[in-house]
Amino acid sequence: MNVSLEDSYGYLFEPELLREIEAVGKFKKVLQGVVLMDIGETISAMPLLLNGAIKILREDDQGDELLLYFIEKGDSCAMTFSCCLGKRKSEIRAVAETDTELLMIPIGQMEVWMAKYKSWQHFILDSYHTRMMELLETVDTLAFLRMDERLLKHLQDRAKVTHDDEIHITHQDIAYDLHTSRVVVSRLLKKLERDGKITMQRNKIRVLDL
Repeated sequence: MNVSLEDSYGYLFEPELLREIEAVGKFKKVLQGVVLMDIGETISAMPLLLNGAIKILREDDQGDELLLYFIEKGDSCAMTFSCCLGKRKSEIRAVAETDTELLMIPIGQMEVWMAKYKSWQHFILDSYHTRMMELLETVDTLAFLRMDERLLKHLQDRAKVTHDDEIHITHQDIAYDLHTSRVVVSRLLKKLERDGKITMQRNKIRVLDL
């Protein structure tokens, strides 16, 4: 775990903080598709990603999901931190996009580090800024892009966060993420394939336009 922690966060945190993270962090490994955190759950710890990727989702009153953003190696989720400090229940759902390794940091320790380490303060503030920019990008995508453009961007984002241009996913799963129907997704995927943006096999899409 030492190597993974230093590899993921060594450029951000000083050795003393890395040692404290290792001492209090609880190592956790989750498989692709597993829900790490759900809407309404009481949050007791914040994740630091060592490997893999997590997608963050919201849910409407009808139970339909909307993908907000991805977090990957070296990241954390600022919305989780906000809920921790406010002692509120989770307003998001976090699902492993790939097999993922992470450290779960207790709430109390995070507050101590905010006062003790400038590097931790900067990390949290940078995380807030990054997530806010991604949320604004999501809003812009919903407001201004055509559905085929949204679909291509979604596939490109998935490929980038997993560092693999081959995506193993069903048309229905994409429809859930984009808050649309499987029929629409299938039709637009065929269009993207005709346009030379992607190639398709059963439950597998290769993104050519990255």
